[in-house]
Amino acid sequence: MYRAETTSVGGFIQQLAVSCVGKGYFFYVVGSIPEGKDPYAIDQKLIDRYGIDISKWARARRKRAGLANLRYLRFQRFFVLLATHGQHPFFEEEAACIKDIRRTPIKFAGYSVSYRAGHPHVRIEQEEYKQMKAYFLDLAVHRSLVNMERELAQIHHEPYAPVRRQLLCILRAVNQARKTAGFTPVTKQVFRFRRRVYRPFEPAIDSGGPWPELAPAEAAS
Repeated sequence: MYRAETTSVGGFIQQLAVSCVGKGYFFYVVGSIPEGKDPYAIDQKLIDRYGIDISKWARARRKRAGLANLRYLRFQRFFVLLATHGQHPFFEEEAACIKDIRRTPIKFAGYSVSYRAGHPHVRIEQEEYKQMKAYFLDLAVHRSLVNMERELAQIHHEPYAPVRRQLLCILRAVNQARKTAGFTPVTKQVFRFRRRVYRPFEPAIDSGGPWPELAPAEAAS
């Protein structure tokens, strides 16, 4: 049975970036299932229409024959259909909506997922990043060290390498403001630099339960 529904934002982004974009699924359409419609019925309709539920062996044969393969992912009511290079009815039926992730990132839940320099690229979406930076700069000279560390530690984005660079940029700006005002700087240890590895289709781990397995932040650049 094809599994399409991810159970967390982190799992959705991981599956999208690492298991789809990182494997050549560059062409996509996104959508949102309207309230009142059954997401599982929509899942099955799209999976059946585009022949997505096939084995890895069948995918390999299709690739060798010059045919495209498709993947489908959903988190709550947001979904994405992705395709590789090749021939497929998807390119005709969705022609007006198809985008190429190498040119146009997928933006979801404060993330921007694209493909750069031969790798999937996950970062904080630009407008979200600007707002986040402005927020922390406003707090920089109005919070004690402990409270500033607490605020920064609440950033929820998984530290893929581009996210990590963005976080350090925010920290440098915050510390420059704190230095000018005579405040104690914040150390980078406030951030988590190893991302969680999610089991995207399994129930999310409770906040009070054990941490998921950890993996290097560079797993997706």
